[in-house]
Amino acid sequence: MNPKLYSRDPDEKPLDVLCDDGGFTGIFRTVAVIGDSLASGDLESMDYGSGRHYNDMFDVSWGQYLARMCGVTVYNFSRGNMTAAEYCDSFADSMGFWDKSKAAQAYIIALGCNDLDETRVNDRGELLGVGGLEDIDPDWHRNRPTFAGYYARIIQHYKEIQPDAVFFLVTMPREPEPYVPELTGERYAAHARLMHEFAGYFSNTYVIDLAEYCPVNDAEFRRLFYTGGHLNVSGYLLMGKLIASYIDYIVRHNIEKFNRSGLIGTPYGFAD
Repeated sequence: MNPKLYSRDPDEKPLDVLCDDGGFTGIFRTVAVIGDSLASGDLESMDYGSGRHYNDMFDVSWGQYLARMCGVTVYNFSRGNMTAAEYCDSFADSMGFWDKSKAAQAYIIALGCNDLDETRVNDRGELLGVGGLEDIDPDWHRNRPTFAGYYARIIQHYKEIQPDAVFFLVTMPREPEPYVPELTGERYAAHARLMHEFAGYFSNTYVIDLAEYCPVNDAEFRRLFYTGGHLNVSGYLLMGKLIASYIDYIVRHNIEKFNRSGLIGTPYGFAD
């Protein structure tokens, strides 16, 4: 057997090994992707006389490429322009995404690009900041109305629905000059720091750190893998490979922590 299939080399970095079949990501039979347009397979189109259109096309989202790659079921709990505040205040309820029948063994959360604009408000018109762990209350209903408070609320709510689920929090890839002008380098860095803080705060939670390990989204990357401000189909396929390979890396390097993942969401307990 190829030792790279189960390598735990301490010098290996995430994404050093790209696996076409998703590797150990396949241990999760159901995965929910919570995100915005970049999680929804958004493809931009230009129609004569009516301008640019943004089309959520889930079938070419990186989550569905990951599903086909790994042979798992992936739910798109996402929509273009989504924020953590909107997800909690209205979207998830309206779509039935809190229903226990849609509980997943793993949740990949990719939110932030639309949240960190300083002008963003929630459904009650309250101005949002980035926030931090101090915005989290054990009762998620009482979390403060910041990005951190809403993001944590998503994790806390799904932990109530699926207590043993595993969470993967995605940081935003680096850009030489942020495509969204409001997202300065410091705000990207603040987002990445918060994801790592969440991983230390919540159990069964890991970071997919694209800010650190994903190829920089520079002009050449955008020429190949973007059309307009969103990924093209090749870009979504590449992102599916990167996300799956990163989860494979996390599982391989922490494999004892995943040895009972097949029991998540079943009537069978985890007791030793």
